[in-house]
Amino acid sequence: MTVEVVFRREYGRCVATLIRFLGNIDAAEEAVQDAFTVAVATWPSEGQPPNPGAWIVTTARNRAIDRLRRESVRDERHAQAHHLYGGAAQAAGDDALALEEETVPDDRLRLIFTCCHPALNQPAQVALTLRLLGGLETPEIARAFLVPEATMAQRIVRAKRKIRQTRLPYRVPAEAELPSRLKPVLAVVYLIFNEGYAATAGSLMRLDLCAEGIRLARVLADLMPGEPEAQGLLALLLLLHARSTARITADGSLVRLAEQDRRLWDQGLIAEGQAIVRACVQRGRRGPYQIQAAINAVHSVASTFDSTDWHAILTLYDQLYALTPTPVIALNRAVALAEVRGPAAGLAVVDDLRSSGLDNYYLFHATRADLLRRLDRAAEAATAYATARALATNPVEQAFLDTQQASHLGRNPGGGVGSGQLRS
Repeated sequence: MTVEVVFRREYGRCVATLIRFLGNIDAAEEAVQDAFTVAVATWPSEGQPPNPGAWIVTTARNRAIDRLRRESVRDERHAQAHHLYGGAAQAAGDDALALEEETVPDDRLRLIFTCCHPALNQPAQVALTLRLLGGLETPEIARAFLVPEATMAQRIVRAKRKIRQTRLPYRVPAEAELPSRLKPVLAVVYLIFNEGYAATAGSLMRLDLCAEGIRLARVLADLMPGEPEAQGLLALLLLLHARSTARITADGSLVRLAEQDRRLWDQGLIAEGQAIVRACVQRGRRGPYQIQAAINAVHSVASTFDSTDWHAILTLYDQLYALTPTPVIALNRAVALAEVRGPAAGLAVVDDLRSSGLDNYYLFHATRADLLRRLDRAAEAATAYATARALATNPVEQAFLDTQQASHLGRNPGGGVGSGQLRS
């Protein structure tokens, strides 16, 4: 593995572990970044250690101790450095053992709950956790929230400052506290997975983040077995991830839902996800993640795109929009509406969303372009494709939009490029 791959896989876990030892988010981030700087300088010549993550944790902790000693101006800092050094010395002899001792179940979950403390507002909660746990850069997080990068940077800085000033506890809350923390925690896990499923940059998918999102969803589902939304989130991620292999060609190109080879879908994940959806339906306490899981369960039982029960999907989107009336949900509902009532009906809803804050969301313009194409409004479709292409950041999605724009005059198949296509 390259250092970049190790960084993407290990950054969040290493930061979470170091926060437990240092008690300070900024210090933990700085120490982990220092350790990766050392790795860049030494691994090419000395070789990568057998357990890169453990090496990063040990190196980061030792460098943090050294920094504390250099900066110590009061006895309490000397005492802190001494305490940390004692812990480091016991574990430094064996990287694998150090990793096992430090990765208690579950430092990452502790970090999520710390960042999702009620003292922080929800956008800050989610943004900070994505930064620390997912190792996502500020532009990637800003994209997830559809806000400017500068705005997101300010949110993250303010959230860190509040955690430091108010000394928020680094722990999984008591059982009675869990329900009040659930909503932002679920949002964090979903967005970690989503960045893996449709990455901001590079390849279309980051399988490390997909796996981490599913792992955390499983931990939450086990931790809160009585919360159907935790179960619904797990089902949603399993059903989405089941399509991963079919979403990308051998050369890395995107395959939209209508054209995927459904024989490549992971039937084990589908069966598990569908079973969870059925259990959620029996409980009768529907929430947004459960409904999204149900939508994807409907997709998963269709043997072909044409045999999809779009009426059921539209009904589910109606229910979802009633619970969470956001512009993105309305856009996704318009895709289903177009399959049921035709592209003109879908386009009318999409055009009504023009003033809803989606102007910088490339999937809004991509969806609109596809509906215009299906209505033979070629010039308008070309303009919308160009706008979507300018806003897209992932090169795989950009290439897909280039192809769509170049070929749309000669083709007119059904199936939009909204949630059911680019995010297939």
